[in-house]
Amino acid sequence: MRGLLFGLMLSIALPFGAQAVEPDEILRDPALEERAREVGKQLRCVVCQNQAIDDSNAELARDMRILVRDRITKGDSNQQVIDYMVDRYGDFVLLDPPFKASTLVLWGGPGAIALFGVLAVVMLFRRRKTGGVDEVGQVVTGEQAKPLSDEERRRLDDLLKDNDA
Repeated sequence: MRGLLFGLMLSIALPFGAQAVEPDEILRDPALEERAREVGKQLRCVVCQNQAIDDSNAELARDMRILVRDRITKGDSNQQVIDYMVDRYGDFVLLDPPFKASTLVLWGGPGAIALFGVLAVVMLFRRRKTGGVDEVGQVVTGEQAKPLSDEERRRLDDLLKDNDA
């Protein structure tokens, strides 16, 4: 019974939980408010960076929502509002920025970081596999590591015998 009640409460709360638009921001005309919501879903909060302005509680996101609603009430089309925000904040303000030279970092940055991480891990495991540690505790590669001499082997055996006793 508790599970059913929890599921019911969750299904009621989910549609309303993610909106950060405050009541004093909402436009009186439902058609204009719907347009503002459509535009708000396409614009990124430049503070949160991965949330639409309608989902963010940041003060700057609130200012951006008010600006969007102001432009819409003055008669701008949705595209004109988006263009205005891009002119003001750059392509980064778009949740789906266009693919061009100036946004190459936005599109390729995550992949480049992931590739760098994979290469670092591969190099680390190769070094561990073929390397060793010298007298002062520094990691040496397989080319630098050399087998123990007969005297070093005898000393090591003596030390190990002393520890067993």
